[in-house]
Amino acid sequence: MKPFLRVLAASTAVLALAACGSGSPSGGSEDTGSADDGGELTPVTVGVIPIVDVAPIYLGVQEGFFEEEGLELELQPAQGGAAIVPAVMSGSMDFGFSNISSMLLANSKGLDVQVVTAGAASTGEDGADFGGVLTTPGAGVTTAADLSGKKVAVNTLNNINDTTVRASVREAGGDPTTIEFVELAFPDMQAALERGQVDAIQVVEPFLTGGMNAGSTLVASNYVDTADALTIGAYFTTGAVADSDPELVKKFTNAMNKSLDYAQENPDAVRDVLLTYTKIDAATAGALILPSFVTEINRSGVETLAELSLSDGLITEDPQLDELLP
Repeated sequence: MKPFLRVLAASTAVLALAACGSGSPSGGSEDTGSADDGGELTPVTVGVIPIVDVAPIYLGVQEGFFEEEGLELELQPAQGGAAIVPAVMSGSMDFGFSNISSMLLANSKGLDVQVVTAGAASTGEDGADFGGVLTTPGAGVTTAADLSGKKVAVNTLNNINDTTVRASVREAGGDPTTIEFVELAFPDMQAALERGQVDAIQVVEPFLTGGMNAGSTLVASNYVDTADALTIGAYFTTGAVADSDPELVKKFTNAMNKSLDYAQENPDAVRDVLLTYTKIDAATAGALILPSFVTEINRSGVETLAELSLSDGLITEDPQLDELLP
């Protein structure tokens, strides 16, 4: 029997959890086993974002990869990695999914962030990536350079999306310092664009295909413009958890890597599982562009993000990549 997948309904719950006391929710990984050997499963909380990037972890639960490692996952949705990082740091979650920039920021501030495995990467194909910048004909934006002086929505401020949008604008010859970034949840962005509240939106799947189906146009593949095969997101814990319970981290990483490999090899399964935790329809799920689901972190791309974060003022200290990355 597959482990029960308990998904909380709102990101506000995650923010509330982040303010709670410390201590691992799993209570450690002692005396764990799998359903096959009769051992009790260890409950593990993981912060996720309801986007295509995290499809592998849902598949891993569905296929029993975590149960095989003696783990029972509770997936807790949040608006972005900026909300998940403090929840993991506080001990309210055991692991989390976040964009690389949020983890660079946390590391540069001395937070004990430890990446355990990759999560999603760019396809590397301009115009055919799982993330991009959309606009409407009336916004007066035809290229990334035209985003200069415009209002652009991102899901959370000061993370990988505004950093890579600036990189696209800079590469196209525009002035990224004049962009006004606005924080909106992904599901709210298309409506805001259509109402003229913003001039452009940076979205990932399934909101990218959904927006294009609604009549918006793609003006930049910001991840592709930033670095080759850019690692966008990864799963992480704290160094304290990694040191105190290495067996738990090993089991989670093993199951997560199985899940990533399975997702990469079974794109139809990814599209099917999207229907279970997002509000998209089957037609959109069948049309969207999937990320690359790889188990290795592209360090050169992370170094590029670190350099951009420094130059854009997101961070003021060099991150310690040897401490952050596996």
